[in-house]
Amino acid sequence: MFYILVQYQTTHTTTALVLHSPTGRVVASGQAPHRVSTGDLRESDPQDWWDALCAALQQCGTAAREAAAVSIGGQQHGLVTLDKDGSPVRPALLWNDVRSAPQARGLVERLGGPKVWADRVGSVPGPSFTVTKWAWLTANEPAAARATAAVRLPHDYLTERLTGLGTTDRGDVSGTGWWASGTEQYDGGILDLVGLDPALLPRVAHPGEVVGTVRDGGELPFSRGTLVAPGTGDNAAAALGLGLRPGTPVLSLGTSGTVYAVSQHRPTDPTGTVAGFADARGAWLPLACTLNCTLAVDRVATLLNLRRDAVEPGGTVTLLPYLDGERTPNLPHSSGMLHGLRHDTTPGQLLQAAYDGAVHSLLGALDLVLDPDADRSTPLLLIGGGARGTAWQNTVLRLSGRPIQVPQAQELVALGAAAQAAGVLTGEDPSAIARRWGTDQGPVRKPVERDEAALSRISEVLSDAAPLLDRAPHGE
Repeated sequence: MFYILVQYQTTHTTTALVLHSPTGRVVASGQAPHRVSTGDLRESDPQDWWDALCAALQQCGTAAREAAAVSIGGQQHGLVTLDKDGSPVRPALLWNDVRSAPQARGLVERLGGPKVWADRVGSVPGPSFTVTKWAWLTANEPAAARATAAVRLPHDYLTERLTGLGTTDRGDVSGTGWWASGTEQYDGGILDLVGLDPALLPRVAHPGEVVGTVRDGGELPFSRGTLVAPGTGDNAAAALGLGLRPGTPVLSLGTSGTVYAVSQHRPTDPTGTVAGFADARGAWLPLACTLNCTLAVDRVATLLNLRRDAVEPGGTVTLLPYLDGERTPNLPHSSGMLHGLRHDTTPGQLLQAAYDGAVHSLLGALDLVLDPDADRSTPLLLIGGGARGTAWQNTVLRLSGRPIQVPQAQELVALGAAAQAAGVLTGEDPSAIARRWGTDQGPVRKPVERDEAALSRISEVLSDAAPLLDRAPHGE
């Protein structure tokens, strides 16, 4: 029997799973938190990720020693800067740190506009993208930029700690802004634009490639020489974990909210709403992302002293829950906005408005993510931490008018990394492995009539408020 070990690193938590490769059965697991800065900044010390990984692996016990292959799934986009000794120069800038919004706007203009970016890299970079974070670093912390001898993504950093080799994969590198999706090479012109030496970047591994073996590092409870797969970013890993076929839509409800689908066509959306990511297999993963999802709605519930599912129907209140700025729509400096409050508005209606505002942004991008001829009767797969919440499910049903399916499998990002690790052992397609494991199986809820009145109300408020929403805080 083969066992595989995977690690999934979210914004706040590291999870380790040991699985039985033929069946996908979880035989051991562990979890450990890591720190994220509070306030307006979103940073983490990469050493914390490693410490959390070691702690999570220790909880897996002796099963980890039997793992034949390892893969890392991690949060996308972040900027990890390492010195010549491989130590972090400064804390990593995370995907949801939006202070590089001015650099994002400047880079779009300097290269020739949104269409040029979309044609070259598949996406129009916003402040989540790594290229904008590097531009921010060189402008604001030039000494740190000069001390940088290697630039990595979060999952790259952990893979390199395992193997000693600098590699990444096409799924995660496609979210940097300096990888050309048309040629599948680093874009020299963009690297010159931001003053980044390509020698500082990792090699991009091919799908299914063994990128190295685990080196002897006494902190790790598994065998030296264990095969290491390329790993990938969290959304590409979840697509693998679902065994996703082209055209099946996914809505992920986590710290961020995302909608995506596998496509055979390279996406190039000049509006910037859809990011033209690659997947981890050789196809594409057009995706739209919001910064504000479960955490924002939970914060509203806390302010109202309500349980997160204590929603009430009715009312005409609109709440735009942009507590951390926003990516879709692209309003990085925005804050939350409440409109239509009346004497008879109840706390439960306010909470429902927060759900509506979060889901509205995601559904607005769904038609752009899917191919024009996609079958609207295909169930929308609902995943992530919010997917099992009744209020989330009911809101998606009411605002989408589509059937939804909630896969019973949990930790889908980790399962995708596991399928990738299993693939390097057997040579199989990781998505086919995940389908054999049955990871997408779950109950289907029938569609209900779409709430056009709520959708129109939110759209009108957003259109009227957009000029006021995206204002930089005083002093920026």
